[in-house]
Amino acid sequence: MREDIVKSVRKRPKRAEKAKKPPLARNFVAKGKEDVKNKKTLWMILTGLVVGAISVGLVLAGNPKNMGFCIACFVRDIAGGVGMHQAAIVQYIRPEIIGLVLGALIMSVAGKEFRAQGGSSPMTRFVLGFFVMVGALMFLGCPLRMVLRIAGGDLNAVVGLVGFVGGILLGILCLNQGFSLRRTYAQSPLEGGMISAVNVALLVLVVAAPPVIFFSAEGPGSMRAPIWLALAAGLIVGALAQKTRLCMVGGLRDAVLFQDFYLLYGFIAIIVAAAIGNLITGNFNLGFAGQPVAHSDALWNFMGMVLVGFASVLLGGCPLRQLILAGSGNSDSAVTVLGMFVGAACCHNFKLASSADGPTPNGKIAVILGLAVVAAIAALNIQKQKSNK
Repeated sequence: MREDIVKSVRKRPKRAEKAKKPPLARNFVAKGKEDVKNKKTLWMILTGLVVGAISVGLVLAGNPKNMGFCIACFVRDIAGGVGMHQAAIVQYIRPEIIGLVLGALIMSVAGKEFRAQGGSSPMTRFVLGFFVMVGALMFLGCPLRMVLRIAGGDLNAVVGLVGFVGGILLGILCLNQGFSLRRTYAQSPLEGGMISAVNVALLVLVVAAPPVIFFSAEGPGSMRAPIWLALAAGLIVGALAQKTRLCMVGGLRDAVLFQDFYLLYGFIAIIVAAAIGNLITGNFNLGFAGQPVAHSDALWNFMGMVLVGFASVLLGGCPLRQLILAGSGNSDSAVTVLGMFVGAACCHNFKLASSADGPTPNGKIAVILGLAVVAAIAALNIQKQKSNK
């Protein structure tokens, strides 16, 4: 009896052998993973092409040249539209921003990715968002508009890109030293959906056009695509950006840190699509001088985008990404957007924003101060993280 038991035990396959997959199964799993990665990459490229094409279309429909989308400029316009600043040429509640937030909301709910969360250093995020806007309005554009300006032949934006990369490298250095804004916490759906509700209210205001809001009669704020077309464009881009995690900062950050070029494909696809569109429509103008809503002061184009890149890495994403995350329920990103909104108002109230004539003395001081503040936030945070270990 005992011998029979011993024999039966010996005949049992070893657990390691049982768990071991045959070569065909391993190859199938590996191929499946590769296919998933390729599908993700294809979606990212498609998203970039759509964003570039829609941006060109919005310009044809009335938006300023090389400004089919600009998170910084459009948030500034909204701040003016609701009376937070009195720069008459940049006052309009931009439906594109409303569409981006609501498009992200719809896609996140449909994909069961809506997460009401927050509580990760909100005041630090507010300050960083404020200085992202200071840097962007020195350059006259967010990272997305920087890409669109490059696609329109604006070589000043190439200078800005160099500064942007420099700022991202500074941010990566801080991440490698242990910088962290700590974890988020689950919140109520009401908290996560608040910024979407605010954007619905803004949509009602721009459609109803009561006398308490402002519409520019001239300048960039007066150049606008029809409301429903701009809203539809925002909804499409917001939904695609939520699905693919499109981020101008993330593309360069991940390429440097992880040799992961997934997000960078979207960055490049936007340039390709917008450049082709601009060539077809006659809106491509290669050079430094005479570029629309831009200045040619190389030093301050560079410095402005250093500040944008540096602060955005610490925040975990570019202004576009902050809007998309806010629409997906992240109240920390909503606080960042609020910081950008207040920053935009201050830039025009205190003459920090550049114009086609170049940067202002106040703006130069603000950018230097911003770099100092962001560096101090990073240094103090890193010191705290190390002391907690």
